[in-house]
Amino acid sequence: MRRPLILAALMGAFAASSARAADDLGALSAQLDALDQRVTRLEDANAVEKLQRAYGYFVDKAQWTQLTDLFAQDATLEIGGRGVFIGKPHILDYMHGAFGPDGIKEGQIINHMQFQAIADIDPDGVHAKQRMRAFVMSNGGWGLPLYENEYVKEDGVWKIKTLHGPFTMYTSWDGWAKSATPNTRPDTFGEPPDLPPTVVYLTYPSYYIVPFHYPNPVTGKPWKPGTQEAGAYASPTQVSLDNPPKP
Repeated sequence: MRRPLILAALMGAFAASSARAADDLGALSAQLDALDQRVTRLEDANAVEKLQRAYGYFVDKAQWTQLTDLFAQDATLEIGGRGVFIGKPHILDYMHGAFGPDGIKEGQIINHMQFQAIADIDPDGVHAKQRMRAFVMSNGGWGLPLYENEYVKEDGVWKIKTLHGPFTMYTSWDGWAKSATPNTRPDTFGEPPDLPPTVVYLTYPSYYIVPFHYPNPVTGKPWKPGTQEAGAYASPTQVSLDNPPKP
């Protein structure tokens, strides 16, 4: 009589233990999935940052063909206020038309240093955005473009989807304390764009705040442009090619 009771008790305890083990295993599996997702996001963010840094190094040495290979087939490129170029072939045409054939030349300098990267991977894991500042040293002078770019992951490889780099300052070798040069003239480059500039603005000593793609990391609130006067209204005496310094 006791044996059936003992067997029933043991079976009940085993069933309860098995249920707890199954719950624990499910919880552990969920934790591993979450950890795997976090690791993948970090790897993606590193890949996106490396992709943009590679762009800068290819600019440095005028490697326009390799630079264009960083873009998705239907990508767009907009530098300064020169308009929007659509698709890899036209992006390469623009690079060759504006800067010449592949390969750095003797006496030429076009250093394109990039830093202050903030990369954010979209929840879908195949789209991303990144803000990054660049400091340009060229034969023409100094420049400060600020990138707000978009990226896409195709067949496991990150590529540039949208490159938008407004120049916030451009000046000759005399320096920004003496003069500033507008860098928003589409007519000064041979290759015509597919679309006009998405935004018209003035560079230093006027200012243009490139919109932030991310919210405030503490408050979570999205950035909103200010209501103060900007551009020519804020700096009506801007020194530039259009308004040279008075003797």
